[in-house]
Order: sequence, then C-alpha cells, then structure tokens
Amino acid sequence: MDMKACRKKTNIDLGSASSTKVRYNTEAAAEMGEEVSNKQIVLKNYVIDFPKESDMLLKKTTIKLKVPEDSPNSILVKNLYLSCDPYMRNRMSKREGSYIDSFTPDSPITGYGVATVVDSGHPNFKKGDLVWGITGWEEYSLIKTSETVFKIQNMDVPLSYYTGILGMPGITAYFGFYEVCSPKKGEFVYVSAASGAVGQLVGQFAKLLGCYVVGSAGSKEKVNLLKNKFGFDDAFNYKEEPDLNVALKRYFPDGIDIYFENVGGKMLDAVLLNMRLHGRIAVCGMISQYNMKQPEGVHNLFCLIPKRIRMEGFLVRDYYHLYPKFLEMVLPKIIEGKITYVEDMAEGLESAPGALLGLFSGRNVGKQVVVVAHE
Repeated sequence: MDMKACRKKTNIDLGSASSTKVRYNTEAAAEMGEEVSNKQIVLKNYVIDFPKESDMLLKKTTIKLKVPEDSPNSILVKNLYLSCDPYMRNRMSKREGSYIDSFTPDSPITGYGVATVVDSGHPNFKKGDLVWGITGWEEYSLIKTSETVFKIQNMDVPLSYYTGILGMPGITAYFGFYEVCSPKKGEFVYVSAASGAVGQLVGQFAKLLGCYVVGSAGSKEKVNLLKNKFGFDDAFNYKEEPDLNVALKRYFPDGIDIYFENVGGKMLDAVLLNMRLHGRIAVCGMISQYNMKQPEGVHNLFCLIPKRIRMEGFLVRDYYHLYPKFLEMVLPKIIEGKITYVEDMAEGLESAPGALLGLFSGRNVGKQVVVVAHE
C-alpha cells in the first residue's frame, strides 16, 4: 500500500517568486510599522438552524504591522493556513455554559491556523517564527494570549499539517485513542466520520497497535480511501444502510470493544446495542446534532449497565501539556510513511465560509484547510 501523504485540490508552490515577493513586502512593511489592508471573515449574527455562507461576511479593514504598546506581550502574525473544524458550528450560536465561548457577531471568526510572526512583544517568540494555534480568520491577527499558540520546530513536513495531523486534530486522535480508549492489541475498533481530520488518524493508530478497525463515511470515494489509503480492515457508507444496528452486526459479529464517537444520534444508539462487555466509548464529537434545534434523544443508554461500558467525553486542551510526547511518536511515523494524511485545500480567505459549511454536508475529503497566504 502506498502510504505517502495525499493532498487534494491544491496547487501550492511555496517556493514561487510571487511568494518570495509577498514575504519581502510584508517584512519591509513590518519594519516601518506600516498600516496595511486586512481582510477578515466575520460572523454576521448568531445562527439558529443550518448555517449559510451569508451568515459570514468578508470585511475589509486595516492593521498596523507592529505590536501595540498597550499589548506588550502580544504577537502579530500573518496567517498562512486556517483550519475548518466541526466544533466551530457550536460557536456560531449563542450558548450559555459551553466549554468554549461563542463567536462575537461582527468580529473575526477564530480557530486553529498556521502563521508566521511579523512582530513580537513576547520573549518566547521572535519575528520570523512559525506558529500554530488559535488565530483569527483574517490576513493578520494580533494574538494576546500566547498560551494558545505553539512554535513550529520541525519543518520536514508540509506546514499545513500543523492544522491537522500535527495540530489539534492529531492531538485529539492520539490522546482520545490511547488515553481515553485504553486500547489493547487485537481489539475490535469502530470509528464514525472515519475519513475526517480525526477519524482517519484514529483508524491508523488502531492498526499500528494491531487492532481490527472498521470505519464509516458518507460516500463511495471516502469508503475507498478508508480501505485503500488508510488501511482500515473494512468500511461502509452509512447513507446506504437502512438499519445501522444491522450494519454494525454485519461488520462486528462479535461486537465492538472501542467506539470513537464523532457523530452521535442514531449512530450512537446503534453502537450501544453492539458494544462488548467492558467496552469503551471516547466521545470526541457529535456532528449529526450540531445543526438541530432539538438534539435527538439516545434511547439505548441502559446498555452501559449490563455491558459495563465506559463512555467518556474529553477536550483536546486537557492534553496540550503532553504535546512533545505526541510529536515524538507521530513525526517519525509520518516521515517513515507509516501514517498518511489527506487534506482538502480551499484557496483564499474568501473561500473559508464555503469550506467550513462543507463539513456538514460531507463535501470535503480529508482535513479541510483554507490557504490564506503562501509562506
């Protein structure tokens, strides 16, 4: 099997003359503290039902390429890549008591990205450093909380990987599987939304450990990717299954030891019926529920009791302090070709709203990334 990295719909030349010209122009502007144009994607207003592209607006503003004197520990960055992630849908609605704040209307959307430091007032960062972490959906961002960004040390892989396999989704997959699921060699593992940014990695981690792995996805193309690119033992298109309980019994006649939950709703209900004794469910996300006014009920929770199932939710930020441990394992596997990753590239900040909404209709194949500028 060819396990080299795959990048979809991208025509990126990081070494082009135009990229070099843009970089030098930015450096010169930063030296003079020049004010430059700064395009942003802002949330028009809070969203109730399924979001539309018109809920997000392209706004043109300006920014000085110098850290303001009243924000001495901030860093100013030029954004290169932005990450589209399902959790961002929840932030588009007004929610009380959530683990993460809602977006602010008429302000730039925020999320994970890769950027280069243009100016720094923070001792841990200097101009020219490459970083990944929380940034704005705009060309330039002033980051005031440096705890949310990480310096990029290894550039033997594409920079965009730090929005995915080497960023938040990778950490989510790694610690969600190894820490929350407590896997053992030979166990039966099921991954929903398996071709997405997190799911494709969970399946590969499970295979590296010697588990039997089946994934589900929403198209023939994605099912083929799971089996022929990511090395899953089997996969199925959930949209073609009239009864998910019957489908899971077909692929797991002896039951499921580990379920990596990305979907929720009817899928979780069916999985509960098929879990084995002392099974584990890591609740990473529930994308099927994010656009519903009233989330679906789960009817088979009683299965948790006789089967002694452990179902646990987790947040990626709980594991950020273990990032070096994660890199130590994953980087060599990428370089050796033992882990592969598929990205779906959208060109230009203007494409970001459509790219984000595509996650909820299954339009993307692999990790959805928006290219804002070339390094």
